[in-house]
Amino acid sequence: MSEPGPTLDGMERTAAKTAFANVLVNTLIANVTTSFLWFALTFWVYIETQSVLATGIIGGAYMLFVAFFAMAFGTIVDRNRKHTVMVLSSVISAVAFLIAGVLYLWQPEAALLDLGGPWFWVFSGIILFGGVIEQLRNIALSTTVTLLVPADKRANANGLVGTVQGIAFLVTSVFSGLSIGFLGMGWTLAIAIAAMALTFAHLLFVRIPEGTPEPDPNASSALDFRGSVRAIRLAPGLFALIIFSTFNNLIGGVYMALMDPYGLTLFNAQTWGFALAFASTGFLIGGGLVAKFGLGPKPMRTMLLVVIAMGLLGSVFMLREWWPLYVVGMWIYMALVPPVEAAEQTVIQKVVPFQRQGRVFGVAAAMEAAAAPLTAFLIAPIAEFLIIPYMKTAQGQQQWGWLLGEGEARGIALICLFAGLIMVVAATLAFFTRSYRKLTELYAEAPEQQIDHGEEGAGEQALDGAVDPREDEVVETRHAEAPPVIPGVPPESR
Repeated sequence: MSEPGPTLDGMERTAAKTAFANVLVNTLIANVTTSFLWFALTFWVYIETQSVLATGIIGGAYMLFVAFFAMAFGTIVDRNRKHTVMVLSSVISAVAFLIAGVLYLWQPEAALLDLGGPWFWVFSGIILFGGVIEQLRNIALSTTVTLLVPADKRANANGLVGTVQGIAFLVTSVFSGLSIGFLGMGWTLAIAIAAMALTFAHLLFVRIPEGTPEPDPNASSALDFRGSVRAIRLAPGLFALIIFSTFNNLIGGVYMALMDPYGLTLFNAQTWGFALAFASTGFLIGGGLVAKFGLGPKPMRTMLLVVIAMGLLGSVFMLREWWPLYVVGMWIYMALVPPVEAAEQTVIQKVVPFQRQGRVFGVAAAMEAAAAPLTAFLIAPIAEFLIIPYMKTAQGQQQWGWLLGEGEARGIALICLFAGLIMVVAATLAFFTRSYRKLTELYAEAPEQQIDHGEEGAGEQALDGAVDPREDEVVETRHAEAPPVIPGVPPESR
């Protein structure tokens, strides 16, 4: 444990709060922009092609890109200042969207919407790549929480991050549908390019107090898979947490592939955008509750209980083709997402050494992201060519009609029913594993880390107290190679 340091004066406390707030605001703008264009692309392609397969490919390709790049992103975050990483993310996304805009002006829409032609894949791939780069910023943000926030307040800070992401999703949901419905894809691209340029301009005025990362002599490659594995193996149960989250994302891929087609069956694009906007206020409520109350002393237990609730909900909110059931169900489902994500983030931030957190977050993101496209690529064609047609037959309606009622999208409802039940079973079984017990014990006993904040802002003083208005004392935190290893309980988290 580090010794108490000098008290920060009012100006230093304000500067530290401003740094954290600026990072959140910039993340909000960037998340709105990338999600806005990704959602708009999905809406545009489905409306023009009416293909569940096409939307499944877009969603799956996005997650596949994340899986491919996430480990390299983690290494980049560990080797560079977080501010530099965020600037890099903004520049690359802006350039990608600009190239997509030029391509849109160059090629006719028919060519861009032809799934059998090359331009659909090039156009969609460029947009998705620009959106995937946002994952680089998100990994940097997770480590920035560790940098600026004390351990006992990180769950609250992660809840605040979830609230910001909820606001982004809300704004995105409304404006993506409206933009495609009233302006079309061309103006939508122009808006995204301008907004991403704004994030870059704002970043030029943001200062994050941080030291220069020291090179890791054991990290020789751009991926540094070995360094990531070493950090994960130090914490018994951490690998199990990542595996569980990966499996959870397998189920999440079902909803990713089918949620928009189901919603666009019930609503037109503009109304579906408003429905998503209402449902996304659940993110605000869920994130706000975590920011206010935290996750309790056992975030892993909280996470599993919430996942069970998500599975139960996901299995019933399509049982009837009633739009109120679907929209309210989505609202509750989204309110449960921030606690799950905050729990994973909080555990990793406490038990993984700060200088390796980027790589651990990268490995976790890669594994978990790889799961969703696997399901999306599998479930989209199965839904379109097998389950949906089967549920429209007399045999399908007779066998499942008592449970699923009548409607156009009963095949989607059947798939989501079983996906939710599988999620419930998996989370329940996780409670009885040795990994769950070890990780819970590790989180409770892991000591506070020491982090070098460099000479900016508060100088060599810690910023912990600056983001916790209840504290008058702060802890001096210089960077340490790793926290002490607790016998039988290795350090980990995500």
